[in-house]
Amino acid sequence: MAAGTAQLRATLPPALAEVLDAWEEHLRLQRDLSPHTVRGYVGDVVSLLDHLVRRGGSSAADLDLAALRSWLAQGRARGDSRSTTARRAASARSFTAHLRRTGQVPEDVGLRLSSPRAHRTLPGVLGADQARQVLDRAAEETGDAEDAVATAVRLRNALIVELLYASGVRVGELVGLDVDDLDPARRLLRVLGKGRKERSVPFGAPAAAALQAWLARGRPVLAVADSGPALLLGVRGSRLDAREARRVVHAAMAATPGVPDIGPHGLRHSAATHVLEGGADLRSVQELLGHASLATTQIYTHVTVERLRAVHARAHPRA
Repeated sequence: MAAGTAQLRATLPPALAEVLDAWEEHLRLQRDLSPHTVRGYVGDVVSLLDHLVRRGGSSAADLDLAALRSWLAQGRARGDSRSTTARRAASARSFTAHLRRTGQVPEDVGLRLSSPRAHRTLPGVLGADQARQVLDRAAEETGDAEDAVATAVRLRNALIVELLYASGVRVGELVGLDVDDLDPARRLLRVLGKGRKERSVPFGAPAAAALQAWLARGRPVLAVADSGPALLLGVRGSRLDAREARRVVHAAMAATPGVPDIGPHGLRHSAATHVLEGGADLRSVQELLGHASLATTQIYTHVTVERLRAVHARAHPRA
């Protein structure tokens, strides 16, 4: 939790602090949300409750529609984007629904709270040729270095980039993989996604080769007694942190001239876009990415349509 949020939370009246604690526990234990999602929800509602206190409120019963609307309006005046406002409204509605469900208030005031639709945009994506350049360059750098540890790190880094693009998994899903989540014979990963939903994700021959090299010549060099089953390891033998995986991806982009600086999420979107452009149906892409709703996946149709329009404009004699 950010320092500012922790400080605000510490100043909340006991009655509000108690309901906030109970809601956070509900998010973690009953809804089984990721720690990152819980932190985001709680941070938004701490801000809301601080706003309520400044308006003179001291309990959940004081939270009304006017307080919710003025809180969102304050954020908009401060410069919050449509996406941020939509997210904050969703956090507030989750909180007020919990208050009503647990009998702490007679009405769910959040049901009447409207918010703008978030602009659903994608990060930059690589072209297919650019992706090939990045991956080829990463593979070229896996030769033997001066010492075994440096070679192991190079093999690991190449695998990170290759698997993210080959499978389209999230970076958190990648670093959460264990060795026994692999099915090398069928080239499948067993991935634990959002909401702890498990799915099987395929990967191709280049990723399989990178994986075999890492398991044979990389992981044994970095592994220590406390490494456990983690697939990807840091230089000290512990499970690789997602922040380090992001750094690896950005470094791979920087090392390849002419490609945009994208992170793991950009690689995920690149993979989805290229699969869809290659002829896959939207349902298959939904399964690949682990989206709960097809509506989330449909954003990729906008990307491919825009590319089609660009090709048409360049190539058609009467465009």
